[in-house]
Order: sequence, then C-alpha cells, then structure tokens
Amino acid sequence: MERNRHEPVLLKEAVSALNVRKDGIFLDGTYGRGGHSRAILARLTEQGRLFALDKDPQAVAAAQEELGTDNRFAIVQGSFADMNHWVHGWGVSGALDGILLDLGVSSPQLNDPERGFSFMEDGPLDMRMDPTQGVSAAEWLAEATERELSRVFWEFGEERHARRIARSIVMARERQQLTRTSQLAQLIEDTIGRRERKHPATRCFQAIRIHINKELADLATGLAASIEQLRPGGRLVAISFHSLEDRLVKRTFREAARPGQVRRNIPEDPAWKRRLRLIGKAVRPSEHEISVNPRARSAVMRVAEKLA
Repeated sequence: MERNRHEPVLLKEAVSALNVRKDGIFLDGTYGRGGHSRAILARLTEQGRLFALDKDPQAVAAAQEELGTDNRFAIVQGSFADMNHWVHGWGVSGALDGILLDLGVSSPQLNDPERGFSFMEDGPLDMRMDPTQGVSAAEWLAEATERELSRVFWEFGEERHARRIARSIVMARERQQLTRTSQLAQLIEDTIGRRERKHPATRCFQAIRIHINKELADLATGLAASIEQLRPGGRLVAISFHSLEDRLVKRTFREAARPGQVRRNIPEDPAWKRRLRLIGKAVRPSEHEISVNPRARSAVMRVAEKLA
C-alpha cells in the first residue's frame, strides 16, 4: 500500500488557486488517486459538486470505492479531452467554477511493473493509461517505421540520439520482438551509453508514453474545452511535469489572455476578445515538498481565470 501511495503535487497551492466556493461546481480532470479531489470536497458544503474524469479504470474503481457514496461527487472513465460531452451530460455546461488538470503519470501507474510505464522494474511494454483502448507500446514498436520512431523520440522526448535509437530498434526487432521494458531500456543504453545521471532510456520512455496516449493532442483539446466550460470568474489550474506540456499550457493561456497580439509592440486586433486573465506567475514546489516527494521536482503550475 505504501508503495502505491500517490502524493498529490502542489496540493495546497492548487486548491487555493481554484478559489473554491463552498457551494461551487468543480471538475478534477485527472483524478489519479484523489488527493486533490479530497481536498476540494473538504471545502464544499452539501450544495457543492465535484465531478471527476480519469482514463485509467483502476483510478475510477479506487474513486468509486472511496467516494462512491458521497452525493457531492461523481466520476466517469474518460479523457478530459472529451470534457464537453461529459459536462453536457451532467447538466453543468459553462457553469464550472474551477477545473484542475494534474497532468502526467500517477505513482500507482509508475510503480506497477505490469503497466509498463517505468524501466525501474521489468514488465510488459504497455504504457496505456486505459489498457483496454488503443495499441500498446510493444505493438507500436513492432510496426512503426524507423522514420516514425525517430520523429516521436525527437518531438516528444527531445532525444538528441533519436535516429540512432530508432535504427537500433528496427535492427533489434528483426531478431526478436521487443515486449519487455528491460529489453528496451537495455537496448537504448547499449546504443548511446550512459553519460548522464539520468538513465539514457528516460526520454524515449516519456516519448512513447506521450505518443501512445495522445497526451499533447488531448491536452490541447482539453485546455480549449476548459475555457469553454468555465463560468466567468472560474479558475483553470494546470500542473505539468515536462517542458512540452508546460509550453502548451503557457501558450494557450497567453493566447487566450492576449488574443490577436502577434508580436510585442503590435496592437491587439479589436476583433478578438480576451477570454482569460493570468493569475500570478508559474508556481513550483518548495524544497521541502521535493525532499518529501522527489517526483514533484519537475512540476509547474499555471493558473488562469475566465473573463466575462
């Protein structure tokens, strides 16, 4: 149990940024293991509501077991990219007081070798947030062209040895299919060596996970939907864990806060309307939180408020 505990990152900061009204309507778009959801519920009265989404059926099952009898709470298995559908079904379209998107992978997912997210222990190369949907990492690695492998490693992992690793994978799978995390991690290490403190397979594992789960495409769609579903004065809080996510959140927030401003010193197009107001600067975990939860080290939280 201790091994699979998930420590919510920036818990106090995120709940404070949501500016939780006791009778408000909120959405946790990435339930995980419910740390943020429990903190939000603690601030709500019987008139408040909290809806939640998660792609992972294990996360949904854990939520239903713990909070299923709470009349203020409802959760469904699904992606926040499909938020518009679910919010419409709940009858709260355009009426949300706050939306939280805590991106990335939860500790239970990382710590379970059978999910294939980590190379710290051997397991099947799966990496799907929802193991019942889409292709696994092993299936993708078996079919992807060398060019596609290289593109994914470069774009989603920012791996400078992307071409060499892609070539090694294509050559290796001619001899034996890559089905285990330890196989792939060792192949990458053998290809580029170990010159940094970080394991050489880290960037490629990140890239494959992002590609398999369509994380950046879902994030772009989910951010746009969040802006639509907030009421005026509602808050959007996004916590990202790598630079690709954070850049996308930052760009989306800035474009909604300063639409039509192509470059500095160029006036805004009056045909465009501001939709968001940026709240403060990017927030990062304290040294104390990082010491308690090292996985919080790369977290960045950004906050915006919906304008009328």
